[in-house]
Amino acid sequence: MIERHGSGGPWEDAVGYSRVVRSGDLVWVAGCTGTLADGTLAGLGDPYTQAVQAIENIAAALGKVGALLQDVVRTRIAIIERDHADAVIRAHGEAFGDVRPAAALYVVAGLLDPRMLVEIEADAVVAAG
Repeated sequence: MIERHGSGGPWEDAVGYSRVVRSGDLVWVAGCTGTLADGTLAGLGDPYTQAVQAIENIAAALGKVGALLQDVVRTRIAIIERDHADAVIRAHGEAFGDVRPAAALYVVAGLLDPRMLVEIEADAVVAAG
């Protein structure tokens, strides 16, 4: 059985993707940005605040399938400016320091909304059932 859940974000229907997918004990969370539930962006111009919100969005997505941040085994982080790395790394470390997932950090040309400074994906493994 495969579970698929959306967050209600505007791009999910247009693009045709789910925010989180679970199959057995495997969970994949699509890229999360600093977007708030009302569609606004947290921390305009602040990569740390946007990273914290992106991780909160990951936690909310994981919760829809019975998973936690502690279940995360891999993250992929995209930032639009190399100078944002320290702030985003700090946010990631605060959330995942004890979890220690495999992680990658990429500097990309840009994200969908030019005000978005960071996007984070997560994969997790949880007990089946």
